[in-house]
Amino acid sequence: MKSGYHQSKLLLSRKPLEQVLNDPNVPDSVKRKIRLVQEARQFAEEKLHLNHTKNYKSYVNLNRPYVSYIVRAAPTFELKPYTWSFPLVGALPYKGYFSKQEALEASKEFDPNQYDTYVRGASAYSTLGWFHDPILSSMMNYKDHDLVNLIIHETVHATLYIQSNADFNERLATFLGNKGAELFYQFKEGVNSPTLQIIQNETYDQKLFSQFISKALKDLESWYSSNKKNISKEKKMTYIKKMQAQFNNEILPKMKTQHYSHFSKRSLNNASLLSYRTYVSDLSDFEKLLAFFENDYKAMLKYCKTLESVENPSLAVKKQLELQTL
Repeated sequence: MKSGYHQSKLLLSRKPLEQVLNDPNVPDSVKRKIRLVQEARQFAEEKLHLNHTKNYKSYVNLNRPYVSYIVRAAPTFELKPYTWSFPLVGALPYKGYFSKQEALEASKEFDPNQYDTYVRGASAYSTLGWFHDPILSSMMNYKDHDLVNLIIHETVHATLYIQSNADFNERLATFLGNKGAELFYQFKEGVNSPTLQIIQNETYDQKLFSQFISKALKDLESWYSSNKKNISKEKKMTYIKKMQAQFNNEILPKMKTQHYSHFSKRSLNNASLLSYRTYVSDLSDFEKLLAFFENDYKAMLKYCKTLESVENPSLAVKKQLELQTL
């Protein structure tokens, strides 16, 4: 009921873009990014074959840095997300709150001896086509190419969202957001675009990080499984610190940007590590899938939509890719 109230309040605060763009009190920097959002939405629909929606045709000034706050939880010695169940979207490994204080209070409901928790702010979210999502002032803090990526990412959710499969949904949106932003700037600025070079460098780094974190999380799962009778929080943190040191020594020097330099400095636990699994693990599967469909985004999306009735779409993709190599 609280979420419904805040969602309604947000929607009632929407202003038509024409009104915002003609308002002399709105900074030119905001107007420029609003126009960029409009370009990105049109590009996503026309070139990537994502659903035509009425999203991002209005604006809301939130007067706060984030639109919502996300809570995640996981058992202290198990890399398994705590899930919440909701109508329509099914089970999710996170829960959103419109108030930071409520999110922090919700995280404190978990026994710290049994669960790890993680709370973060979110600048945007998709209502999956149920409402006409506005452009939010919290999005205006993004760099231009990250904003384009975000709009494409959220439009993917409005196009395809498989119930109770948040990891698959988010990884697909991450992958298409990256590819879409790259294509957007190829069309907009040409192949010699400085922005395109930045995107390509960041995508290169994300591939390295995805490969690293995918293996690291599988290894951590195995470590938990084989040390059930001989484990402690101290040993766990020592293991995670070694993981971070390995990244710092072996992966970070190969990267072209500082985008992931914070990883080795973060205070990590199972809940925050699972956030990486949700968004960036096994991204190479989608790269291979797109290659299988000869870079035809429409065909790839059509295939992904056939997975709506599959219990584990991520596994189904892996099996499909295995068949290709036989």
